[in-house]
Amino acid sequence: MFRAARAVASERGWSLTLAGAEIDPAVLEQARVAGTSGEDLDRVEMRDFVLDPPETPLQAIVANPPYIRHHRLNAATKTALRSLAVRVLGVPLDGRAGLHVYFLIRALDRLAPDGRLAFIVPADTFEGVFAPVLWDWIARHYRLEAAVSFAPEASPFPGVDTNPLIVFIRRATPVSEFHWGYCHRPEDPSLAAWIRSGFDATAAGSDLEVRVRSVHEAVVTGLSRRPWNPQSEFVLLGHFVSVMRGIVTGANDFFFMTARRVAEHGLPMDFFHRAVGRTRDVEGDLIRESDLDRWEAAGRPSWLLVPDGRPLSGFPPELRAYLERGQAMGLPARPIFRGRSPWYKMERRPVPPFLFAYLGRRNARFIRNLAGVVPLTCFLCVYPRDDRPEAIDRLWRVLRHPETVANLQMVGKSYGEGAIKVEPRALERLPIPRRVLEESGLMVADDIVVASRNATRSSKPAQQAFPF
Repeated sequence: MFRAARAVASERGWSLTLAGAEIDPAVLEQARVAGTSGEDLDRVEMRDFVLDPPETPLQAIVANPPYIRHHRLNAATKTALRSLAVRVLGVPLDGRAGLHVYFLIRALDRLAPDGRLAFIVPADTFEGVFAPVLWDWIARHYRLEAAVSFAPEASPFPGVDTNPLIVFIRRATPVSEFHWGYCHRPEDPSLAAWIRSGFDATAAGSDLEVRVRSVHEAVVTGLSRRPWNPQSEFVLLGHFVSVMRGIVTGANDFFFMTARRVAEHGLPMDFFHRAVGRTRDVEGDLIRESDLDRWEAAGRPSWLLVPDGRPLSGFPPELRAYLERGQAMGLPARPIFRGRSPWYKMERRPVPPFLFAYLGRRNARFIRNLAGVVPLTCFLCVYPRDDRPEAIDRLWRVLRHPETVANLQMVGKSYGEGAIKVEPRALERLPIPRRVLEESGLMVADDIVVASRNATRSSKPAQQAFPF
């Protein structure tokens, strides 16, 4: 970044002073070997930019902050980051925000008046559960100038399971619109030309899609997502279904097994239920009884051991011996089991008529469960509120509809190579066009239809404008 800044400054005839913050001295040595001048590196301070920031406000900040997810942060760091959010934003962020989010908050806090910021960050910065609070605050206090998203084939980090975006923000009076670009070709030179032009659309090449977007719409939709201005009324999927995550066994290799293994241990079948544990075991959008036979023939487990909460002495001898074996293996000491009493009591789910593969790259996400299996955590359980057979058939037509599937991008978190992840509550907020419901034979009362014109003109806070 230092070398690139020097190159641009030389091209434009600018004077430039560079500074930085780093916690690893080895990085500075690598920079010297790569050709960064000692003069520039002399102004890099060994300090934690987030928790020990420079005191002097900065005219410009450029960063590719470390993508460290929340579960890799220790408790003390999480507490300090939470305090930072409260001081700067006035409210804490959801605990699932990663370190890169706090880099952005700290950088915005350190910008001088009219200072400018350019960050490349993962899409969850705009799509996570914390995003509405974060971007509502940014939109009210800073000027969002531009954002750049990338098609999967154009990612600047190919092969990495992250969907990156670049965001440009100025510490200036907020405005109602910003420039949004979508890059279709890797290393497209017109991207740099467009940015250097001050986001002039005439500088963009044919592979760079640019448009002007409403800040309000983008904050609500998600800056990483394409603009969404529905032309018809819609209903949220949660009106028709409830969604739960699949079963967490805590030890698949112990509780999830083939029929052959069940027989080898002499375990009573009364304590088992048929289950599915991998999305790739489901080849289409249906699970039939024949699929269970196919999995068994291929040596894939499909029998889930579901002990109840009785004491060990209350189980048949063979099952008691098997559970004692798990106890000797140290399973009760695992974090997931420490919250269960007794440790071997398995989670239970009613058989869901539909499954949802919540993380993946396939277009068909919903699966009709005709085999009566229960899913492990690679699936979500989708339970219709109306369980009459004819209602389930109509709902299946809705779930399979191309417009329903296309709208998953509006509620999912995006990752590398086009993958998305949809959490249970987000799936319930999936917008279903009213015409799709009517085509499928599902009727809905007018008082639960969300009119797009009302949603886009809402005076509610940004995080509530669209119901999803």
